[in-house]
Amino acid sequence: MLEIKNVSKRYKGGAFANKNITLEIQDGEIFGFIGPNGAGKSTLIKSIVGLHLFDEGEISLDGLTLKKDDVEFKKKIAYIPDNPDLYENLTGISYLNFIADIFNISKDERTQKIDSLASKFEIKNDLGNKIKTYSHGMKQKLSLVAAFMHNPKLLILDEPFVGLDPKASYIVKELMKDYVSKGNIIFFSSHVLEVVEKLCSHVAIIKKGEIVFNSKIQDITNNESLESFFLELTEHA
Repeated sequence: MLEIKNVSKRYKGGAFANKNITLEIQDGEIFGFIGPNGAGKSTLIKSIVGLHLFDEGEISLDGLTLKKDDVEFKKKIAYIPDNPDLYENLTGISYLNFIADIFNISKDERTQKIDSLASKFEIKNDLGNKIKTYSHGMKQKLSLVAAFMHNPKLLILDEPFVGLDPKASYIVKELMKDYVSKGNIIFFSSHVLEVVEKLCSHVAIIKKGEIVFNSKIQDITNNESLESFFLELTEHA
């Protein structure tokens, strides 16, 4: 379980980027996290993965707290931003082996996983090329292979479908469903609300740094679409 308890982050001027955010994400969930531009989504995501320090509160995963157990915490997660920064002068296969070495994945296991995932995303024949020659979509696919390869407990996806073709998008959705069926967690942020509505069991909406809604998707879609609800709730954000 991922627990975010009373997390606050202030800008240098004192204004809140995130204010008293509390969320609880259960094992086996695809949890949607949405909000207008500038609402504080990226700040919270970067706090969860340890890229931003937060001023108050605590973040924990399966009893490991980010502040006290940062290395062990980070071993259990993978993060894919909307524009992944990769080592451009490495080949694709060198990058994947680098990630596999970090997470102590055996040669047999990494070979099997790389072969399976790279084949699904149709980049297997490109792994010998340097990453700087890849298109944005290919870089996104490589990041996804690297993320799923070490089987993290928590996978954080920030606009994972940007740059992907329809077939790759379908594959990602199927991998996400299979991944959480094994008791893992996906924390998923996207502006494509139709995808959030179809994939997620729960959703939280952030506005001006604060959570303004946190419940099951079904509580919304019994009456209206997530898109309509979101627009009503965040009007004049």
